[in-house]
Amino acid sequence: MRTLVARLDSDGDVLLAGPAVRAAAASGEVVVLCGPNGVHAAELLPGVSRIVEWECPWIVHPAPDVRPVDVEAVIALVHGIRADVALILTSFHQSPLPLALMLRLAGVPRIVARSVDYPGSLLDVRLKDDPDIQEALRALEVARAAGFELPEGDDGRLAVVEPPETELSRPYVVVHPGASAPARTWSPDRWAKAVVALTAAGHRVVVTGGPAEAGLTEHVAGACGLDLAGRTSFRELSGVLAKADAVVVGNTGPAHLAAAVGTPVVSLFAPVVPAARWAPHGRHVVLGDQNAPCRGTRARECPVPGHPCLDLVDPADVVAAVAEVTT
Repeated sequence: MRTLVARLDSDGDVLLAGPAVRAAAASGEVVVLCGPNGVHAAELLPGVSRIVEWECPWIVHPAPDVRPVDVEAVIALVHGIRADVALILTSFHQSPLPLALMLRLAGVPRIVARSVDYPGSLLDVRLKDDPDIQEALRALEVARAAGFELPEGDDGRLAVVEPPETELSRPYVVVHPGASAPARTWSPDRWAKAVVALTAAGHRVVVTGGPAEAGLTEHVAGACGLDLAGRTSFRELSGVLAKADAVVVGNTGPAHLAAAVGTPVVSLFAPVVPAARWAPHGRHVVLGDQNAPCRGTRARECPVPGHPCLDLVDPADVVAAVAEVTT
């Protein structure tokens, strides 16, 4: 049995597909189809045999042009995979049907997805409902509808391959201030004040981020934190997070990576998407006004002046939340 699992978003979304991938892998080989921003996470998922990368024009932001040559290339590539079944994993606001059409043209004989729209002959198994449940469970339900189940002893939590060792010595708390959508994280000055407050409370603070976030992390780390921006790959970041006492982070991929390595999370979570679906697995505390005016807007930039849903959170609240998840 060869299963194609498609999750075309970013690293955090791909990590949340992990339980569904493991369920499919219990019955055979799994090929993951993901976008360029999800490859690093796919490389860490247990059960993945192969990764196929595609920049999907109706998922990736900013969106690339739709070019026939690209579509034809992906159809040919999927045809060569010879998948027995495909699981299309989407968020509540995404349609699986454009991809289902391409997979059908590629000769995939059985396609399973969740769709609120009538799929005609594009889907063989259609989950019609859209429950307000955690995203990883929502994906796992698609795998179960295809006839897959987690192997005995698998509790369905997020998981990654064994994290590498890090040279950092314990104890420390990780602060990860960046996010691909600015609306989904705290403002830089608030992060910087939180680092000072955590240091004053006796914590050693490590600030993480990608190479493009070096200016942000330098500002946030200030004189108190250790700035690791651009010094870790995604896999190496999993090792840093695994040894941390706690991780303080917005709604972004490293929140789910921390959960996957079993580290408690303090989540600065803007309600532009529902916390019921996207809050981290495992031990966590959500900070932020979940009933703010931006609720449910899916905004990338905060639509409310002053970013009140998060910027009204006091750094002292973060210190208290870290104490809560580490005791």
